[in-house]
Amino acid sequence: MWSFIVSLIIGGVSGWLAGKIMGTNHSVIINIILGLLGGVVGGFLGRLIGVGATNWIGSILISVAGACLLIWLFRLIKK
Repeated sequence: MWSFIVSLIIGGVSGWLAGKIMGTNHSVIINIILGLLGGVVGGFLGRLIGVGATNWIGSILISVAGACLLIWLFRLIKK
């Protein structure tokens, strides 16, 4: 249960940071979803290049990078 709550918090913070970096404004729910999906994408890409998170700061950084990538891809497809 604790890891689920921590995942939601990290997802929310990551989604919010990615939104600020990319200049978007989303709701809390969208930020959490974006951060969680960003964590999956960032974790996958990180493993491909040999980078991984060992603490919560690393998890947030990887999630933010993945979420920024998702926002960028969404904008690219939306054009």
